[in-house]
Formats: sequence, structure tokens, C-alpha cells
Amino acid sequence: MRVVIRSGNSSDVRARIDTDLPAGELARDGVELRVGADEPVDGDGLRGAAARAARMLRRTGGTIAWQIDDAGALTEEEQVRALVEGTAYGAYEPGLFKEGYADRPEIELALDAPEGLRRLVERQATVARRIDNARDLANRPPNDLTPVALAEHAGGLGLAHLSTESFGRAWIQAQGMGAFDAVGAASANEPQLIVMRYDPPGAASGTTLGLVGKALTFDSGGVSLKQAQGMQDMKGDMSGGAAVIEATAAIAELGLPVKLLTVVAATENLQGSNAYRPGDILTASNGKTIEIINTDAEGRLVLADALHYARSSGATHVIDLATLTGAMSVALGDLYAGWFCNDDAWAEEIEAASRTSGDLGWRFPLHPRYRRYIDSDYADLKNGSEYREAGAILAAEFLREFAGEGPWAHLDIAGPAFIRRKRPDYALDAGGTGYGVRLLVELAQRMAVASG
Repeated sequence: MRVVIRSGNSSDVRARIDTDLPAGELARDGVELRVGADEPVDGDGLRGAAARAARMLRRTGGTIAWQIDDAGALTEEEQVRALVEGTAYGAYEPGLFKEGYADRPEIELALDAPEGLRRLVERQATVARRIDNARDLANRPPNDLTPVALAEHAGGLGLAHLSTESFGRAWIQAQGMGAFDAVGAASANEPQLIVMRYDPPGAASGTTLGLVGKALTFDSGGVSLKQAQGMQDMKGDMSGGAAVIEATAAIAELGLPVKLLTVVAATENLQGSNAYRPGDILTASNGKTIEIINTDAEGRLVLADALHYARSSGATHVIDLATLTGAMSVALGDLYAGWFCNDDAWAEEIEAASRTSGDLGWRFPLHPRYRRYIDSDYADLKNGSEYREAGAILAAEFLREFAGEGPWAHLDIAGPAFIRRKRPDYALDAGGTGYGVRLLVELAQRMAVASG
């Protein structure tokens, strides 16, 4: 997708905001699309209209021109955000491995807008590209996107003030990351701890935003084997890692003056003679011991060592993203992520970033009395519970044991990050959605403004 600002467009397809049409209607009149409502159009409605318009051109290509309405219910800035993002969602093609993919037709978005909005348009186009990249990563098959391949992708970004290192099995073991190491022990593919540092000029010296991502490039469940139906979608269990990598790239590309430390734990969870087992006791890098109840509760294990590494390496404000629990998908479906936070001021920033970005989330409770769910008779804690209660909350309580001192939030993105059926609101195909990229960029921008 290419985005331009024009004045007085003529194009193959034109669209505009209109207040005379019934709510939710999207009409096609020859070459003109209009979206309107009896009540004010909101950002999500406009994103959806832009997505459906773009989807009409996926097979043929062409130009979609939208007129920014300075008298509408949405501000000009809100319209730009919605139109650029929505067009990108609708234009995205998930068939990376289909014949002719490289030759697919181009879709251009032309905005009839004041010149003063150009910078915002360019910002949103950058974020949209990074969302597409995150979707590509989540949609790549596990024989193509191994942990090493993900590390190579992160290391090849080549952006100013951004450095990337990655570390394999021997280093992980030497660091005492026994939880992370155990998850990938049965895989012939080398695990990788990916560490990205963004240190731009003008960033506040006392604040470092830590982004932590779970990246199970394939998850069979290990010894606690998953059901065969739907297991092919477990390539998307690295969507949290994809989001933090591409959000980091977007933040660096935009030159936001905020220090970042991004840590991604990438591995596979398989069966084999070296596989970890229910009943094993592991020692994480912070010294805590973990009794294994279920080897399919592996995401919290890799995050345990990644969180400790991020905090001990200087992150002052930490947020982790993970496709962690089926319980959260049951609770919120594929629209909202559920999130947890140990600090109300940090929670306010995340809530504001979620609301502004359009990556929807709902805060869940952390309460010390939930800690009993992960009490173990044999170790400091256990990685699961025998009770089918509060599954997402007990996972968050587990992670809190490794998050260290300071503001921390956990986003369980199992529902909206990798969807199993099409979502017509944004014309989303099944697969990766890039959830979290917008939210993290917005969060970093808010931090940059606050510290500046």
C-alpha cells in the first residue's frame, strides 16, 4: 500500500464521509463509495469502511481516494489514523507462499487533505507497514520461520540507533535460564534470546521502556500434546514476539526519543527424548524453582526468564505481549486483549494508548489471593493449576514473580493477535493481525512526550 496526499483527486475509486446514509451502510455507486451514519461516525467504523473499500481492490489494484472532512464528528487527525490503518488492513494479502504473490497489484491510498497532515499520514503509513510485517511473521510457516530466522529478521532491520544481538542455547544455559532452556530442549532448532536496544539522541536518561515478547515459532504442547485439530495455527504462537519486534522497528523508524530494551524469547515446544515433563522442577534465572504441571503452559516459562533479563538489564517500565492462554480467548473472543498491571499510573498510560491506537484491551485484576493457585508443595511455584478457574489470572500471577521491581504490565493477546476466522469489521483474513504494534508505538510516543 502506498499513501499520498493529493488535492482534488480523480481516481478509480473515490470515497468520502457522508452524514445522510443509514448507520453502517457502505454503498457502491459506479466508482464512488460513501460511509455515513445517523449518529456520529467513530474511528472503528471509519477503519472498517476503509478496510472494506481496499478489499474490493485486492485482486485488481488501483487508487482509493478519501476526502478528509473538517466538519465531521471525528477530528482530521482521527480520520487520518483510521483511513490509513483501515486501508492497510483491507489491502493485506496473507498468501505469502501462493504463486504470483510477488506480482500482486498495488493499492494506493490518496487523501484529499491539508498539507499540514502530511507528517501524521507518513507516521501512520510507517506503523501500517510494520503491522503488515508483524502479520507476515505470524503467517510464515514454522519450517520457514524458525527461532534463528526470526532473530535474523530482527538483526537485519538496519535502523538508526538500533542494535540487535541474539543468543543461542549455550548462552541461555550459561545465564541460568532454566525455564526458557527446558521449553526448547526437544527441538533441533536452536532457541534464541533476541535483544534489541534503541538509544536515540534526546531520550530521557532515567527511563527505559522494556518490551518483552513470547515467540513460540511452533507449539505442539510438548509432552502435554495439543489436539490435532487446529494445531497448524500454532505457528502464530510467536505473535507477541512479532509485535514487539515490529513496534521497536516502527519506533526507531519514526525517531521517537525514548530508550527501548526489547527482549524476545524464541523457541519451539516439541516432543523428544530431551523434552521436559510434567513433574520436572526447573530453576529460572532469578533463582526461583518451578514445578511443571503442564508442558503446554510453556509461554509463561520463556517469559519468566525474558522478563527477568529485561528488568535486570535496566528496563524501568516493562510491558510483555504473549498469546498466553486459551482462557483469555474464551473470556474476550478475538476482539479484545486482556491485560494486567501492577501500577495504576502505568495502567493509565496503557489504557490511553489502547484507546487512542484502536488496539482494544480490557484490564483484569491482579490480587495476592490468586497466588494460591500457583503454590507448589515441591517448588517455589508451579506453572499451572489442576482447577479450571482463573486461568489467565493465575498465568499473570506467575509472571509477576519474575517481573521485578517497578511498573509492569502483561497483555494476553491470545484472542486478537492470531484469529481463526475472518473478521469483517476490518476485512481481516484468518491468521496474524499485527495486534499490539499500534498500541506499543502509541505508548512509546506518550512516554517520549512526557519525558520531553
